[in-house]
Amino acid sequence: MTTAAQELARFATGLRLEDIPEPVKERARACIADAVACAVYGAGFAWSQQVADLGRRYGTGGSCDIFGSPGATVHAPQAALANASAVHAFEQDSLRFPGAGVHPGAALVPALAAACQETGADGATALLAFVAGCEVLFRIGAATHHTSEKLGFHAPGLTGVYGATVAAGVVYGLSAHDLAGALGAAGSMSAGLLAFSKADGGAAVKRLHMGRACEAGIVAARLGQSGFHGPSTILEGRFGFLEVYAREGDAALLTQGLGAQWETLRICMKRYACHVTAQAPVQALRALMAQEGFSAADVREMALDCAPKVCSHHDIRAPKDVMQAQYSVPFCLALALHRDPSDPRVFDDAALADPAIAQTCQAIVLRPATDLPTAWSARLEVTLRDGRRFAREAGAFRGMPQDPIGPEDERARFLSLCQSLGRPAADALHQRLSALESQPAFPRVPTPLAS
Repeated sequence: MTTAAQELARFATGLRLEDIPEPVKERARACIADAVACAVYGAGFAWSQQVADLGRRYGTGGSCDIFGSPGATVHAPQAALANASAVHAFEQDSLRFPGAGVHPGAALVPALAAACQETGADGATALLAFVAGCEVLFRIGAATHHTSEKLGFHAPGLTGVYGATVAAGVVYGLSAHDLAGALGAAGSMSAGLLAFSKADGGAAVKRLHMGRACEAGIVAARLGQSGFHGPSTILEGRFGFLEVYAREGDAALLTQGLGAQWETLRICMKRYACHVTAQAPVQALRALMAQEGFSAADVREMALDCAPKVCSHHDIRAPKDVMQAQYSVPFCLALALHRDPSDPRVFDDAALADPAIAQTCQAIVLRPATDLPTAWSARLEVTLRDGRRFAREAGAFRGMPQDPIGPEDERARFLSLCQSLGRPAADALHQRLSALESQPAFPRVPTPLAS
C-alpha cells in the first residue's frame, strides 16, 4: 500500500516546469523574491547575526551565500540555517491562507537556494523545487487542521522540515524512493515550541525554528540520497506526524488534489511586520483613521471581536521584547494607532518603552467570537472622545490570495527591505529573481553597503 510520503515524493520528483500553470509560477517567483528581501532585511538583527556567525564558524569553505550578511560563503546546511532564520527574523515572511502553520518563503527558499548554489543548478530548477516543496508543505500543514499550536507547538517549525526536504531533494535530483525515505528521516527533526510566547525572554528562538527546519531539510535530503531512510509512514502512520503533532489530523488531505489543485496559489504575503492575526485588524484601523481623520489622542475606547486563538495565544499585554510585541494583537493595534505600521522599523525597543502605546495596549478589549468568516478575521470598534463610534469588518487584508499585492507594490516592498544593498544592486537583484527560470544559477545576493 502506498503511503502519503511515497505519493508526495512521486509527485515532487515527477513534476516538470511545463506542467505548472503560469499563475502558479508567477506566485512562486513573487514569494521567492519576497523571502530573499525578508532575509536581507532580517540579517541586520542581532539574533540573525549570531546564527550567521555560527554558520561561518562551522561552515566556511562552501559555495553558498548568507543573504545580507557580509563574510565568507559557507556549506549548504549552514547557509540554510542562517538564511531561514533571517527570513523569519522579523515577522514579515509569507504564509498560507487559510492558515495551516506553514511559512513557504522561510521553509523553502533558503533550502533550495543553498542546494542550487552548492550544485550550480539553474533558476528553472529553483522555481520547480519551490513549487514542488510548496505543494507538499501546504498539504501537510492543511492535514493538521492547524491544531498543532493548540498543543503548544510552533507549527511552522514542525511542517517546515518536510517542505525544505522536498525543495532540496528536487534540486539534488533524488529519486522518488530516496525522497520518500528522506521525508521519513525529516520527521524526526520536526521541532518548535511556543514557550517563547509566554516567557519573560528568549523569543529569538522563534526565528531559529525555521533555520533548523531548512538545515534539517538539507541534511535529510542528502542522507536520503545516500540511502539513509526513515519510515515511509512518517506522516499518517502509528506515532507519525499527524498522530503525535496534531489533535485533529486528516490524512486524506495529505495527497488530495495533487497536480490538479495548486496549493501554491494560496500563498499570502504580509504588509506589516507582525503576526498574521494582527494584519486585518491593523489594516482596518489604519483605513478608519485615514477615512475619518482621527488620531490616537481622539480615541477613548477600542474593542476587537476575534478568533478564540487570538485570546489564548496572542493576547500579550506587556511584551518583554520586540518579538513578543509582534506576536501580540493588542500591542500591534496600539502601535498602529500611534505609529505607521507599514514601516517595519517602527517595531522597535522605543515602541516597547512608549508609555502611550503601553497604555493603549492595556485598554484594548478582546472578545472571542466564533461567527467570524476566518481565523484571521475580526470586527473592530473604535469610540472617540467626542462620542462618535465606528465599526469595521476586518475580514481580509491586502496580500491574501483574493486581494494580492500587485507587481509594482511587490517591487517597492522588495526595494524597501533591501535598502542595505543600495538601490542599483537591489533593483538588479529583483529583476533577476523576477525572471528566475531564465537565470543560469540562483542569483547571488550582493554584499550590503557599509553602514
